[in-house]
Amino acid sequence: MDISTQNTQAPPTPEPSPAEQKRAARGATRPGDRIFLGLSRGSGIFLLVIMAAIAVFLTYRATLAISKDEGNFLTTFEWNTGTVPPVFGIAVLAYGTIVSSIIAMAIAVPIAVAIALFLTHYAPRKLGGPIAYVIDLLAAVPSIVYGLWGALILVPQMDGLFHWLNDYFGWTGIFSWEEGPARSMLTVGILLAIMILPIITNVSREVFRQVPQMHEEAALALGATRWEVIRMAVLPFGRSGVISASMLGLGRALGETMAVATVLSPDFDIHASLLNPGGGTFAQNIASKFGEASEFGRDALIASGLVLFVITLLVNGAARAIIARRKEYSGANA
Repeated sequence: MDISTQNTQAPPTPEPSPAEQKRAARGATRPGDRIFLGLSRGSGIFLLVIMAAIAVFLTYRATLAISKDEGNFLTTFEWNTGTVPPVFGIAVLAYGTIVSSIIAMAIAVPIAVAIALFLTHYAPRKLGGPIAYVIDLLAAVPSIVYGLWGALILVPQMDGLFHWLNDYFGWTGIFSWEEGPARSMLTVGILLAIMILPIITNVSREVFRQVPQMHEEAALALGATRWEVIRMAVLPFGRSGVISASMLGLGRALGETMAVATVLSPDFDIHASLLNPGGGTFAQNIASKFGEASEFGRDALIASGLVLFVITLLVNGAARAIIARRKEYSGANA
């Protein structure tokens, strides 16, 4: 056989043009796929339309109120919408919302991650199942139930902790206490931490369960201990999921209404100490004043709601940016 004949290759098949590829894909797509694509795309567009409509409504009503405000809307420590001229501002509300949410996240996130790791890597199945079931039940408890429990049980039991903080850390000013009722920002933060703990725990638990078994087995084969496996394989893989879970919890903490309104003794002043009663949050102020507010007062409350809406969007945007920077650890790219 001629060697040149053996080395002769068939001419390459010409690739179809983009138009031909589109026609082939269109012909191969089933009607059900096209319907599902249209529904999915329409749902996404509809969600954007709803968000835009909410933003337009809040902005319009907020503009009507802010245009008549005699104080500085961002820095005024007062909320008197019934006076002539009206004077109101969100300084105290913004401070209380952010501080209580930070306290809640600082307490809830480490505990939630620890519980999720315990359930997925340490607890035996007979123990992990009931604990996970109880955590799921806690996530379904209504806010008002948490609020009643906080007012009747948590607040009276905070005196001992407040005394201890005042004795050992009162010199900082942040933990000084004047023997008032324990209806303060620290109490609100602890209650919010208890409320968001099940959400963060459940999501983190499911993320840690998705860690590829080969990653953990490879670390064990190299002589890693169980904690080293968690530190080198589990936590990097689940980092994006934990951030997402934390943002879900933070969203509830920022917008929590009835529990905060039940526990907190509101006033329009910023206290240096987290133990003294007083303060306020956006959601609590809206819930407590909306029913008795005039038309203009409701516009003012809507203006404060617009600020909370913007804060929520900024928090979600920051979370997405953090996840995008660490996308190499995402489970989808593992």
